[in-house]
Amino acid sequence: MTDLLADTESRSARHADPFPVRGMDAIVFAVGNAKQTAHFYASGFGMRLVAYSGPETGHPDRASYVLTSGSARFVINGPVKAGTELGAHIARHGDGVTDLAIEVPDVHTAYRYAVEHGAKGLEEPHELTDEHGTLVRAAIATYGETRHSLVDRSRYHGVYAPGYVEREPLVAPPAKRYFQAVDHCVGNVELGRMDEWVEFYRHVMGFTNMAEFIGDDIATEYSALMSKVVADGSRKVKFPLNEPAVSRRKSQIDEYLEFYGGPGVQHLALATNDIIRTVDAMRAAGVEFLETPDSYYEDPELKARIGQVRVPVAQLQARHILVDRDEDGYLLQIFTKPVQDRPTVFFELIERHGSLGFGKGNFKALFEAIEREQERRGNL
Repeated sequence: MTDLLADTESRSARHADPFPVRGMDAIVFAVGNAKQTAHFYASGFGMRLVAYSGPETGHPDRASYVLTSGSARFVINGPVKAGTELGAHIARHGDGVTDLAIEVPDVHTAYRYAVEHGAKGLEEPHELTDEHGTLVRAAIATYGETRHSLVDRSRYHGVYAPGYVEREPLVAPPAKRYFQAVDHCVGNVELGRMDEWVEFYRHVMGFTNMAEFIGDDIATEYSALMSKVVADGSRKVKFPLNEPAVSRRKSQIDEYLEFYGGPGVQHLALATNDIIRTVDAMRAAGVEFLETPDSYYEDPELKARIGQVRVPVAQLQARHILVDRDEDGYLLQIFTKPVQDRPTVFFELIERHGSLGFGKGNFKALFEAIEREQERRGNL
């Protein structure tokens, strides 16, 4: 009886949600050298290489490496010869994210709903089949040259997708993974277009506006931006969207748009259960993090604002980890420097203890840290 009731409630929830999702399926990157990038995420981020596709498997134009950590999945694509569209994309933008793939229960229904509500279709629903089953895929366009693949892998039991083969790890994986899921994915768009894309997600995918940050919430002495967060009904998929705001100097969003050559994915937040251990391991492996000045931790208002947290502030200070609290709990977070030579894509590590927010109390400290890096690059 309990199972029947749960199944009925599940069907009712799917019926009420015009665009139900199961979660993030994969973050897909386009890079100049896929093998070296895969090695970086294996050694620096503790991810496990699980699959490969390339000339040896019937794809003569590209190499593709699939890495996982918990439910987080990165797909690293790189060209293996000149004259490909993948290579042209990298020439325009540098290394970056091309696809925020979403797992859905019904690709045909999701694609039809999105296109009927104004989305540009890039790939119609189609099946890919091998000895491990059938995977269904489609794709729609979003900001810039970013896409959302829509994936149903409920009938597929292979390592990733047809055309991929299992691959041994590049390096020995850590005894305990560094992170277990993608928490949220942040996009940067041009001035005046944030609300347009918020409406896109509402109208095309049934997402709701989860939070917004404007004005003094998200400004420093020199630069400013505006941000809104859209999410599906289950909050499994969260997409903050940023646009620059008028300010005295070039904001981090302006810098990104200039160096990426248009709108795109700015940073990816990875959920960890032990941010102290993860930061120590990643830093030892060569991953660089933004630095927070001692004055942030010595401010008497900080302890009054955050209350009791599981890690002593001194340990957070030693690692430059930020802390914030809201009505639901608290979170710990830290941000890497850009992970490629262009100042575009970077990562966030986040450890949540009840909080559903995005570290609003840390925005000023974060943006000032980014501005210090911009000034060093001559881009502020």
